[in-house]
Amino acid sequence: MDDRPPRIGLVLTGGGARGAYQAGVLQGIAEILDAAGIDGQFDVYSGVSAGAVNASFLASQPVLLDAAAGLYAMWRDLHVDQVFRTDTGALARLSARWMIDLGLGGLIGASNATHLLDASPLRTLLAKYIDLDKMRARIASGALHGISLSATSYATGASIHFFEGAEDIKPWERNQRLGVRTKLEIDHILASSAIPLVFPPVRIGESYYGDAGLRQDTPLSPALHLGAERILAIGIRHASTGANNRTLHETAKMPHVTLADIAGTVLNGILLDALELDAERMTRDNDMLALFATFASELGIQGYPLGLRHVPLVVIQPSQDLGRLAADEFDRFPGALRYLLRGLGTSKEKGWDLLSYLAFEPAYTGRLLELGRADALAIAPAIRGLFRA
Repeated sequence: MDDRPPRIGLVLTGGGARGAYQAGVLQGIAEILDAAGIDGQFDVYSGVSAGAVNASFLASQPVLLDAAAGLYAMWRDLHVDQVFRTDTGALARLSARWMIDLGLGGLIGASNATHLLDASPLRTLLAKYIDLDKMRARIASGALHGISLSATSYATGASIHFFEGAEDIKPWERNQRLGVRTKLEIDHILASSAIPLVFPPVRIGESYYGDAGLRQDTPLSPALHLGAERILAIGIRHASTGANNRTLHETAKMPHVTLADIAGTVLNGILLDALELDAERMTRDNDMLALFATFASELGIQGYPLGLRHVPLVVIQPSQDLGRLAADEFDRFPGALRYLLRGLGTSKEKGWDLLSYLAFEPAYTGRLLELGRADALAIAPAIRGLFRA
């Protein structure tokens, strides 16, 4: 009989600089478990976009308390020029490429414009902080059961879940979703975090990949395929109710719309909405299975039908709108980048959501770290309950 404790999975969604919120939540979780004397550790990681960066960092560390502190420090000290180039020359070259391709209609060759920003500094940052060899050693020792980093294939449009883990984890195939066993490298993290049209696509093998949020409609799924039996998921979208949505709709005023407004809304829809919907489905399934178990026990029936299983789930989402918190950061950006963003319609009054994906500055990420930690501490009983056998 298998008497091991339940495998706990961590699901981290993505969203550029908003990933700092996750680091704050994890710091709070580590403090809660340490204070309760719980030797907490995640057995399964699933990361998307900025969540892939955070998941890879954590998976390579043996002690959650130390790993959370290290991740917190990385985001606290992060500056925008460590993620993408902000010098005038780099921004001018990329802008010129767009103007040439769009203005000349391909008369001077194939289109080369695929992104607005040069994210080459991010590779250096990831190589400094993430040791994938240590992650593989943890898998080999059994301390880590599995990790999945998701990306979208620009060749097929499918969501590809690149994973490493225990030998008993099988690749999976679903509609427009594939689980592919591979040796994870920095390129997989870069591909997962390549926000479409903002950061460059990343070549892996014979294809190019970008942010998994493009097709990731079931973000909890990879963790389940890797064997998670309980899940903690951290989103980066402020949870809203139907009543709040109605109030916002009835009071909203927008004299004019800018490209930054449109881009921010599109990115929110691509990168942020899926977790809420998938969590609703899992909660509904758990409720149905609990009801089934009540009647089944009276009839002497054991187990769940169709191979289904009850998976306890805790979801943590920001208690404040992370887009609005970015509004104060516009003046802190390098001058050339502010110039480019103004051209898209971004300012201290407009384009907050787009800005929030790019605001890799301590003044913003520091606020997200503090908010994430506070949001975790606010639900300490639920977190302790998930980790107790």
